[in-house]
Amino acid sequence: MSLYDWLLFLHVAAAFALVAGLAALGVLVFGGDAPAMRRALVAPGIALWNVGGIGVLVLGVGLAIDVDAYQPWDGWILGAIVLWLIASGVGGPLSRGLRDPSAALAPERARMLFVVAAAATLLLLVDMVFKPGA
Repeated sequence: MSLYDWLLFLHVAAAFALVAGLAALGVLVFGGDAPAMRRALVAPGIALWNVGGIGVLVLGVGLAIDVDAYQPWDGWILGAIVLWLIASGVGGPLSRGLRDPSAALAPERARMLFVVAAAATLLLLVDMVFKPGA
């Protein structure tokens, strides 16, 4: 397999991890406060969200550098980075609020942060699939 094949495979795997982490966080935000569920999902959900998010960014920039047809400053790639920053920006406080009971968020705030993270992630995936302007 070529470098491109590995970068693409790992980039897509990171995207799956990101979405899986987002789904776990969504269950915690919308699924109630069952202590067993919280104990079971908080650490893996946050880990998947973090590893997936960092992997998507780093491997995506690597792909943009490796593929001659793309440049890291292409509009659709910059748009993806902005969406990544938005999702990560709200994912931090959401993760802290779910992980640390002393930093717990009001349910309405947690839902709002999750919706913003989910919308930015969905738009990021759409941007990656359709590559507008490429």
